[in-house]
Amino acid sequence: MSQITNSCADFLNHHVVTEFEPNLGTKVSLTVIFGVILLVGIIGNSITIKVTQVLQTNGYLQKNVTDHMVSLACSDLLVLLLGMPVELYSAIWYPFTSASGNASCKIYNFLFEACSFATILNVATLSFERYIAICHPFKYKSLSGSRTVKLIVFVWATSVCVALPLLFATGTEDPLEQLEGRDHPCKMQKSNRTICTNLASRWTLYRASIYSAFVVYIVVLVSVALMCREMMKILMGRNKSGTLAVRNGENEIGGLPKHESSKSKASRKQTIIFLGLIVGALAGCWMPNQVRRIMNAAKPKNEWNMAYFRAYITLTPIADTFFYLSSVLNPFLYNLSSRQFREVFLQVLQCHLTIQHVNKRTVIRSDINSARSTRPLMLASIRRGLPSNSKAKTGKFAAIQKPAPNSSTDSTGLATDTSQQCTSDQITAVAQDTITDKSTFDESEM
Repeated sequence: MSQITNSCADFLNHHVVTEFEPNLGTKVSLTVIFGVILLVGIIGNSITIKVTQVLQTNGYLQKNVTDHMVSLACSDLLVLLLGMPVELYSAIWYPFTSASGNASCKIYNFLFEACSFATILNVATLSFERYIAICHPFKYKSLSGSRTVKLIVFVWATSVCVALPLLFATGTEDPLEQLEGRDHPCKMQKSNRTICTNLASRWTLYRASIYSAFVVYIVVLVSVALMCREMMKILMGRNKSGTLAVRNGENEIGGLPKHESSKSKASRKQTIIFLGLIVGALAGCWMPNQVRRIMNAAKPKNEWNMAYFRAYITLTPIADTFFYLSSVLNPFLYNLSSRQFREVFLQVLQCHLTIQHVNKRTVIRSDINSARSTRPLMLASIRRGLPSNSKAKTGKFAAIQKPAPNSSTDSTGLATDTSQQCTSDQITAVAQDTITDKSTFDESEM
């Protein structure tokens, strides 16, 4: 009996662990990469929540968009906080042992699955909000209130339903139980190792759960891609109405003529890039993890050969890295697509908020534009009113006098008496003083 037990230990320690456990260099490298992703993800998503609240408070972001962005940031944070520490321990440093009990293994798999699919469904609902705003702007405001709450509830309820089977299909199990029927000396002997994995006795339920989740992922990916395609058509001016339904810098929806400003074109180009990156991130970051999950559910582990097992072990750290990277990308996409978001993001990061409410900013901008528009008219009026033969003026125009009789002239025939010359700087100073007085009066009236 002891000989069989020793053979089992030898089979695990020398044929499985030695063959497939990552070496120390790989473990350290993955730990550094995961640590950077975790730190950047926590900071980025936490600041995103704060930035969206600041933008909403100051009138730059509508509440329904804020709610979707906060829900997405929360699901990303939960994925990072729940998944990465456990992944570092159980998949990288100690891949063939489990420090958790059966109940904690089940709860972890359930929560992680729910938060993961909450992330992808939040991306879908946020894309749907943008689709309605850009492609159907007249329906946007009438449906925005109650629809947002329903969509967010739908996201989390659907995520729970998708993850619920894993409460019953996963748990801690001796890995040798899944090798029954294989040609090795352990056969049905127990070892001292247990891992958190899918249960051999619940194989059918586990497989159905993984395949159902994959179908949800494909449906979401295709839906988001189609919505982004339609939005790009509108933003690129391919709609038949002859107008461009886009969000301008102040987050208002409206139709713009095709003869738009360079600022509007730049904003439209940023939005198109943002939409393309959403689809790219959803496909590129999630697909490797979905392939790994399908490999795990395609056949029971007692049917895996060494090549299949090696491919699975090799794919796991790559798929995990891209999967967790998807929870870090959203804040960067927001910064890339919105100058206003980028400015407030940096202000929050530096703990120095200087943003003004959109109404106050509009008033200040209007005053500045008004002053700039009246300055050329005032300068022209002053120049037309310059005296040629009349007596000298008084007050602010005291320096504007006719040339003295004994003054000399230059080659152009203009008077050059330096004591009484009216320069363009003096005219500008008079105009600026007048504008300053007017703007001060206007502010006092307000």
